[in-house]
Amino acid sequence: MRSPVVRRTALAASAAALALFATACGGSSDEGDKGADGRTAQADKSASAAPAATKPLSAAELEKAALAQTDVKSGKVVTKLPATDDIAQDKVKTDKAACAPLGLLQVGSYAGKPAASVKRSWTGDAKKPEAGASAEDSMVAALDRAKVVLTLASYADGGAEQAMKDLTKAAADCAGGFSFTADGETTKVAKVAVTAAPQGADEALALTSTVDAEGDKFPAKSVVVRKGATLAYFPAVNMASAASGKDWAFPTEIVDAQLAKLK
Repeated sequence: MRSPVVRRTALAASAAALALFATACGGSSDEGDKGADGRTAQADKSASAAPAATKPLSAAELEKAALAQTDVKSGKVVTKLPATDDIAQDKVKTDKAACAPLGLLQVGSYAGKPAASVKRSWTGDAKKPEAGASAEDSMVAALDRAKVVLTLASYADGGAEQAMKDLTKAAADCAGGFSFTADGETTKVAKVAVTAAPQGADEALALTSTVDAEGDKFPAKSVVVRKGATLAYFPAVNMASAASGKDWAFPTEIVDAQLAKLK
């Protein structure tokens, strides 16, 4: 198949898979190296740090708080993610040390060293192609849905606030782009832009990363929100956008549904 749309789809799908975007699923991993997860970083002791009374949620509490199928009006939530889709922090490397938090975010991991974490995935409903659509248009229509990896991570001793600071700083430091390698495969990000974040959290960060797949560029999106000592990470991709390079709307309803469960 020689169509540029088909070729772009194949290239973009390959690049997104390397970043754990296309599969929209990943196992949880609490292991990582000091360079990737920042475990040597000290929690900020300023007034913005978490109060001493803030206790991180346990793994069992995170499981209870994590997104479930009954919490969403559309799409599919997966609660049991295959271990083969997990990329541990020590398997993720960035060409620039300052961009390590973004590399981890891109592959569906977390910043810092949480006390506990759980994972979910959500995939939007497929769209039906228009009547009389060509085979290529039908394929693109089938791909036109968001795929999101959700990681809930709870932190002790102000670690959640510090992780947000690290991510925010990385977004600024790496606005001009970076590359990361996961399990030996490298993905190039041409640029990173901060966008409007969802409301309702103590802190929130929204990013659009322009992925460069062998010259074909497409936008991938991420949202990170903090509620108390818990961070929720939402890296996402739309594969139709990956094929066309066009912009797409991040499914903020998933963030809203998750925030509603974090008291």
